[in-house]
Amino acid sequence: MGQRRSAAWVVVGLVAVVLTTMVAGLLPRLASDVVGDPAAAKAAPVAAEVDPSPDRGPGDRADAPPEETPPPAPAGPPERAGKRGTVYLTFDDGPDPRWTPQVLDVLRRHGVHAVFFEVGQNVAAYPDLVARVRAEGHLIGNHTWSHAKLTDLRSRAIRDQLDRTDAALGGRARCVRPPYGATDPRVADVIGARGQRTVLWDVDPEDWAKPGTDRIVRRVLAQVHDGALVLMHDGGGDRSQTVAALEQVITRLQERGYVFGLLDC
Repeated sequence: MGQRRSAAWVVVGLVAVVLTTMVAGLLPRLASDVVGDPAAAKAAPVAAEVDPSPDRGPGDRADAPPEETPPPAPAGPPERAGKRGTVYLTFDDGPDPRWTPQVLDVLRRHGVHAVFFEVGQNVAAYPDLVARVRAEGHLIGNHTWSHAKLTDLRSRAIRDQLDRTDAALGGRARCVRPPYGATDPRVADVIGARGQRTVLWDVDPEDWAKPGTDRIVRRVLAQVHDGALVLMHDGGGDRSQTVAALEQVITRLQERGYVFGLLDC
């Protein structure tokens, strides 16, 4: 009887070893299917005000944040930032048939140029606005096809977002700005492998939240520095405050001795 019990325990032990080995081999495969950083996603801020989300494009998650979700803090300025006495203006989420022309009018009155990071769906919808942006000496960057959060997408879906936008623009943009500033080493590698640069920002007046014209101006003036890269918006919602603030931002910065440069995009 004792020998039979010993044999039974040996069999149980062998089965346990086999099961443990199988589970250990399966775990890495499961982990490799997880895309993005769940901890970072939980840490992302929540918008106090959200507009209805538009239809999403290829590869985008159905529960991705809408366009007016505030971006997380960017990782840092692009390579060109840092030139003494120079400020770089950038605008996201256009072109918009109401607000982009008004932003362009302000820039033209002041002789200032900027980079417009445009959403592919809007580019396809308003090609005449894209043509005007270029005709007036501004540059255009890729802001994905559907304002997708790239850290939530697989690499193939990221490339699809960028490819469709570049096709709508008529050629590959030199610079990409990930919506919400959502990037990580994998996203940066996908963008870099295409010969494109990731461009973020280091001055954010949070004009997307419509805090009031005066507050937008004060925030820019408080954060500005040599080589500052300023984030504002010409699409994705009501941008009347941004348009009004832009007039004052340009004038006040020029009074401080700043000049406006154009990123190499």
